[in-house]
Amino acid sequence: MREPASAGAEAAESGRNGWTTGLRAGVRNLSPAYFAMVMATGIVSLAAHLLDRPRIAQSLFAVSIAAYILLWVLTALRVAWFGREVWNDLIDHRRGPGFFTSVAASCVLGSQFMAIAAHQPTAKFLWGLALLLWLGLTYSVFTAFTIKSRKPSLDEGISGAWLLAVVATQAIAVLSADLAAHGAQPYKVELNFLALSMWLWGGMLYIWMISLIFYRYAFFRFAPEDLAPPYWINMGAMAISTLAGSLLIVNAPDAPFLQSLLPFLKGFTVFYWATGTWWIPMLLVLAVWRYVYSRFPLEYNPLYWGAVFPLGMYAAATEAMVRALRLDFLAWLPPYLLDIALVVWALTFLGLLRTLLRALRRARAAH
Repeated sequence: MREPASAGAEAAESGRNGWTTGLRAGVRNLSPAYFAMVMATGIVSLAAHLLDRPRIAQSLFAVSIAAYILLWVLTALRVAWFGREVWNDLIDHRRGPGFFTSVAASCVLGSQFMAIAAHQPTAKFLWGLALLLWLGLTYSVFTAFTIKSRKPSLDEGISGAWLLAVVATQAIAVLSADLAAHGAQPYKVELNFLALSMWLWGGMLYIWMISLIFYRYAFFRFAPEDLAPPYWINMGAMAISTLAGSLLIVNAPDAPFLQSLLPFLKGFTVFYWATGTWWIPMLLVLAVWRYVYSRFPLEYNPLYWGAVFPLGMYAAATEAMVRALRLDFLAWLPPYLLDIALVVWALTFLGLLRTLLRALRRARAAH
């Protein structure tokens, strides 16, 4: 008969082995796009800050920091344990663009440190990290897509997730403009020029990509399972472009080249906002088609954070545009948009918690 201490030790060892096995499985299946959770939480927090809801802004800021640190730890473990699979994801047409969420998440968190915590050193560190990630991912992901000998067809390879590259570019423009607004010369001018350059490049990249996405919509079979949540980035990319343009307009007095481009900046900012607004009814109709008419199951998926982010960004961008262009007749809209974003964020977060609890129960039952 076993000694009680020995039996207890074996049970503890079995529990540790089960926990390690579960961790490795979770890390192995970690989506490259999971940083969208930080993007979504961060922008809803910033929108709450802009609309004078400090408690919500502070609470979500804390969640953003915790999620950002945890995701980097899990990502580092995935690289260490499953490096080959990470590389395969990086060069995959459907999963590769998800890595750009790490760029946007770093910038959104940096903007939170600027606006909510007023801590420039951390914001500058995140800005530098985002720039390095943007350079590395832009010229690795798209180079790999170009030189691969075997490529998927357009309908199998492209999705709204590709526009995360646009969001990442515009996120750098936003954080650069934020830093310029609180920095000293000569860096104020240089940061504004970088923000302007990234804003323009992000707009050009959107035009290239949305043309392919719209072509895929109209001329290839489109099943309910094809309408993944990242298609909401169609709107989100335009919303963050609106936010960046609004910040450049506000910063125009600090940079002569921005002052000379002011009519252009104002025109294109409204153009981006109008384009993003057009997408909202279209995406809602497609969502009804997917979940109601086609009865596609609504279950938690990390990709749903890619749908929360555009809603929060649209609220923040609309408020910023109202202030920059003095469009007071639109001032009623952002609070309602923020309420919608908060509800969708809460539902998605509850879905995450429910999924984690189920995973823990399965792990306990197996051991």
